[in-house]
Amino acid sequence: MVLAVLIVAGGYFYLKPGLPDVERLRDIQLQTPLRIYSQDAKLIAEFGEKRRTPIDYEQIPERFIQAILAAEDSRFFDHPGVDIKGLARAAFQLVSTGRIQTGGSTITMQVAKNYFLTRERTFVRKFSEILLALQIEQELTKEEILELYVNKIYLGNRAYGIQAAANVYYGRDIDELTLAELAMIAGLPKAPSAFNPLANPERALERRNWILSRMRDLGFIEEEAFEVALQAPVSAEYYGSDIELSAPYAAEMVRAELQQQYGDRIYTDGFRAYTTLDSTQQAAANQALVDGLLAYERRHGYRGPEKQLPDPADREALLAALAETPNYGSLVPAVVLAVEEQQAQLLLAGGSEALLAWEGMSWARPYIDQNRRGPEPKTAADILAPGDLVRVRLTEEGMQLNQVPTVQGALTALSPRDGAIRALVGGFNFAHSKFNRVTQGTRQPGSNFKPFIYSAALANGFTPATLINDAPVVFEDSQLESQWRPENYSRKFYGPTRLREALYKSRNLVSIRILRRIGIRPALGFVEQFGFDPARLPANLSLALGSADVTPLELATGYATFANQGFKVDPYLIARVEDVDGSVLYQAEPATVCDGCRRVPVETTMAAASEATVSLAESGEATEGDAGAETDAEASASGELVTTLPLAPRIVDPQTVYLINNIMQDVIKRGTGRKAKQLGRSDLAGKTGTTNDQKDAWFSGFNQNLVASVWVGFDQPKSLGRREFGSTAALPIWIDFMEKALAETPETPLIPPEGIVSVRIDPKTGLLAAPGQDDAIFEVFREGEVPEKSAVAEAAVGEQINPEQLF
Repeated sequence: MVLAVLIVAGGYFYLKPGLPDVERLRDIQLQTPLRIYSQDAKLIAEFGEKRRTPIDYEQIPERFIQAILAAEDSRFFDHPGVDIKGLARAAFQLVSTGRIQTGGSTITMQVAKNYFLTRERTFVRKFSEILLALQIEQELTKEEILELYVNKIYLGNRAYGIQAAANVYYGRDIDELTLAELAMIAGLPKAPSAFNPLANPERALERRNWILSRMRDLGFIEEEAFEVALQAPVSAEYYGSDIELSAPYAAEMVRAELQQQYGDRIYTDGFRAYTTLDSTQQAAANQALVDGLLAYERRHGYRGPEKQLPDPADREALLAALAETPNYGSLVPAVVLAVEEQQAQLLLAGGSEALLAWEGMSWARPYIDQNRRGPEPKTAADILAPGDLVRVRLTEEGMQLNQVPTVQGALTALSPRDGAIRALVGGFNFAHSKFNRVTQGTRQPGSNFKPFIYSAALANGFTPATLINDAPVVFEDSQLESQWRPENYSRKFYGPTRLREALYKSRNLVSIRILRRIGIRPALGFVEQFGFDPARLPANLSLALGSADVTPLELATGYATFANQGFKVDPYLIARVEDVDGSVLYQAEPATVCDGCRRVPVETTMAAASEATVSLAESGEATEGDAGAETDAEASASGELVTTLPLAPRIVDPQTVYLINNIMQDVIKRGTGRKAKQLGRSDLAGKTGTTNDQKDAWFSGFNQNLVASVWVGFDQPKSLGRREFGSTAALPIWIDFMEKALAETPETPLIPPEGIVSVRIDPKTGLLAAPGQDDAIFEVFREGEVPEKSAVAEAAVGEQINPEQLF
């Protein structure tokens, strides 16, 4: 005994100086992944190797505490950190076998090992573990020790801690699990792989039932509860990350930006990033883009199966092929087992079978090229054959045959008030292609760019009634080709055309003449204010036809100026970043539209709020929110609006913005965007865009609350087909999105600012209408730009409009 005491004492004094400081456990920071949320706190993504959600001791269910004690350390609340009986058993095994078999570890000893020591099985490490456990018991309470334990332990499938394990295996929080499920998780610390309910359900069941019997024997549960839990089946499934909102392109943008700012600690330090995304609008954008691209595919025909499997009768080989084929969103792989007259039997991943009816595949005329399809199919055998690996999609109409699109698209929407991105979809499917076409895909916008040129004209003396000659023109331009002969899409010429009509009918030659009259340099200076990269704006007349290279996000940002009455906002995605304790590391302060506001520093506002609170408290009337109300009241009393945010600068005068918006509303009422009339709203404006040979299709549109831009095209530019335009490929996607995004938003009528008047004009001349003229129309002008002459006066003096004198 003396020798044993001397050995223990010697070991203690030898190892003690090298032991870590147990006090560090109070400030320990567990590796917790980066989590990204929408503005309404829907989880979008999780980045980090270790999936962990730390919880407090009070959040641990009592039944789980009992289960883990039964499984790991039944005398936890009674021993001083080490269990003498357990250690004696381990020592006996060491002496009798020559090696350590069971460690006799208590929960406290496991905490010491998990937080401070390696996993090597040596006597020195074990003795250090014992000493640390004794120290931990001196410094921390039993509740603190148990909290550290349940948050640290590895439980398989990237789950660290019991909350993460509950989410991974059952898709619920730990306090929502049944007794049988809690016992299953309590069985995992001993061997996360061997007792894993996904990998080894039989052994996991044996371990769970043993724990349940221990709980009964220890008096933790009654016989009745034991019997009920014992009969429960193994119900664990893999739930992965509990993603509530699909926005992978936006999530990757956030991850990249945070890594650049904070480095690799974002994957371990439990950061939470809240974006500006609106979950309803993001979901609508996801659906609209996928539906639009799949509709394009159906219009152009079926390209056939992804592959033909050699032996349709070999079910195991078919299932293996399906398991290796990824899902792309709602498009899932299936193998054709049998084909009948007008239906087909399909095998799905996992072994289930489904029937594909004729209505779900009758669209599939063979693809020949972008402009041609083969004959309509008469039977299912004209489309499918046994062994075909195809894609199907379950819709409200039933199962539909589909194919992974070769065409791509992008959609982004933002708030014109401050540039907050509300929805962002960078392509058909992130798993299929991670290239973000919203921010990385620069393409020519075609006529979608014309409103910027026309607004420059309206800001420089043009009116909506100004006549411009739509006639052939040939340019000699060293920066272009030797001769440039631009044309309208129809290849027709329409003569003198009012500016309003030229925009909503998208007349190319009128746009070129307008730009020529303004001057390229002044026009470039005006357009650059909207946020376009000057290096990608051509310094020639092709700018009028949208030959600049822009991204969908740049276009949407530019259109935001039209939507917010002339202010420049910058798009932003990250609203707030918090650390693991909830402290704010970053708070966005976007330039915000507040016409007539004065910016007040945050410190000034806080001081005013504090004084107001003190004043109300002294009077005994203070309530939550009173300080802010007092500050608002002071601002109202002074007749001045104040804001703590940076003020968005005005870049276009309100009269110009009103005029261009009024014209773009005609794009929807009677122009190339009239399909959008089906939304039944009078507050929408926008513009289509189609580039040469239909390589790009665009639609950008807005009301005062939301602006959205849609692009459709191929990543390697080629024609979409001769019948594909902005109005056919992009506009339907925009309509589907805006229908849901604005469902709960009342109409916001376009109200003319001061200095705008409405008069009747002659639609042929753009001059004031004669009294009683039957075909007269109303037009809006700036005061001072109303035509001085009338059509009848022109006729009286015998003057005729000479198209050659028109610019």
